Amino acid sequence: MKKFFKEFKDFVCRGNIFDMAVGMIIATAFNKIVSSLVNDIIMPLITWATGAGSLKELSIPLRYNELGEATLTWAYGNFIQTIIDFLIIATSIFIVVKVINSSRKKLEELGEFAKQQSKKEVKAENKALKAKAKAEGRSFKEVYEENKALKAKQAEETKLAKEAEDKAKAEAELLANPTTEMLLKDIRELLRQQQNQQ
Repeated sequence: MKKFFKEFKDFVCRGNIFDMAVGMIIATAFNKIVSSLVNDIIMPLITWATGAGSLKELSIPLRYNELGEATLTWAYGNFIQTIIDFLIIATSIFIVVKVINSSRKKLEELGEFAKQQSKKEVKAENKALKAKAKAEGRSFKEVYEENKALKAKQAEETKLAKEAEDKAKAEAELLANPTTEMLLKDIRELLRQQQNQQ
């Protein structure tokens, strides 16, 4: 039984299930938007143009009973409405998918460009290090390691400078907007000094 629940938990917590659930929620909301577009915006215009109460009412009677009521009708209006629904939904989905694919493609191109730029920078740096190693009569590995250590030192110094700057900003913020605790501490200190003077 434990194994069953473990497998069920793994299945439910899998990323694809959550993606599918989010997709279903968005699809439901999207379906409501499209249905409203069809039923509230487009269909009234079509029925107004055709003169019928609704598109579903458009039909051709094929058989009548003895009272003159249509018992068999060719409901072409309902078919037309279904086609219009399909075309609007298909167009809307096509536009959404096209926008998503276009955005994804641009992001991939941007990532590829960044990767190429990074490769170019590394090549240029290695070329400069090789020239330096040759000029100084040292090995490339030695110059490379030295450059790597220098970069690590610079990164550490930048990090420390950033931390110091953040700390100074926080202290300045505290001085500009002192907390109640700080004000009480200052008042106590002033009272202590006055008592000592007396």
